[in-house]
Amino acid sequence: MNIVMTGATAGIGAEALKHFTNLQNTKIYVGARGTGRALPERTEIISLDLSSLKSVRFFSDKVKESLGQDKIDVLILNAGIQATDNQLRSEEGFELTFATNHLAHYLLVRLLEPNLAKGGRVVVTTSDAHDPDVIPFGPKTLNIGDLAYPTETSPKGMAFYAATKLLNMLTARALLTKLEADKHIRVVAYNPGLTGDTSLMGKQSAFLQMIVSAIRPLFYVISIFKPAFFMGTAKRSGEALAELALGKVALPDGKIYASLVRGKLTFPDPSQLAQNDAIIDLLWKESAKMVGLPE
Repeated sequence: MNIVMTGATAGIGAEALKHFTNLQNTKIYVGARGTGRALPERTEIISLDLSSLKSVRFFSDKVKESLGQDKIDVLILNAGIQATDNQLRSEEGFELTFATNHLAHYLLVRLLEPNLAKGGRVVVTTSDAHDPDVIPFGPKTLNIGDLAYPTETSPKGMAFYAATKLLNMLTARALLTKLEADKHIRVVAYNPGLTGDTSLMGKQSAFLQMIVSAIRPLFYVISIFKPAFFMGTAKRSGEALAELALGKVALPDGKIYASLVRGKLTFPDPSQLAQNDAIIDLLWKESAKMVGLPE
């Protein structure tokens, strides 16, 4: 089995990777910035900077070269960031969080699509923050241009991050339509839930880790009334990611969204905006233009 994965060096991705490397006859291709990282046996690190579309193309080419005639059984698009503001830019001039969380993964799955095995799986990590009915700052509207090239009226902070997670959900739903019929590829959009011990906003200092530990009980109490605010662990979130990627947990018929709530996988409908076919189609076409691919 061949697994290709982004976001495997820290947080929930690193926890999921532990499950994959325990499997026999499995090779995992991990995209990561820099070199010299120590990862388990049967893991091949290939240079990947998701803020650069050029780097995404390099990574895709190297994966194909390593695969030879083999196919990708599992593709996991897990990496993500939350920039401190919307003023940082990618190599190509797109807003950094938009470029990293959405556009790079859109390009990667488009480039690797011919190499996906029939009956394989694609898992896209999203967030319940994409849904304003669950998280108050979730997006109620979508302007793709305002995310790619922010203006003064564009979302900021967590609201911007939530908008990119909506893009992940929309992309997953587009892939379901495009991949399932021809190749019987199962597409899963996965919400790992609020996880305190991740590197989403950068490496946590000892002080920040102490704060997270201190407020975890408070979030537990809040989650009794608002389940989405349950603060889980990277270990459990990574385990659930691995279960979905390996098909150990099957989604109900007609479902694409798996949401980890209070440590248990649930299968709700995505937000109303994420179910809008016109928006799904528009995002696909606009993203294709941005990365220079046909629709």
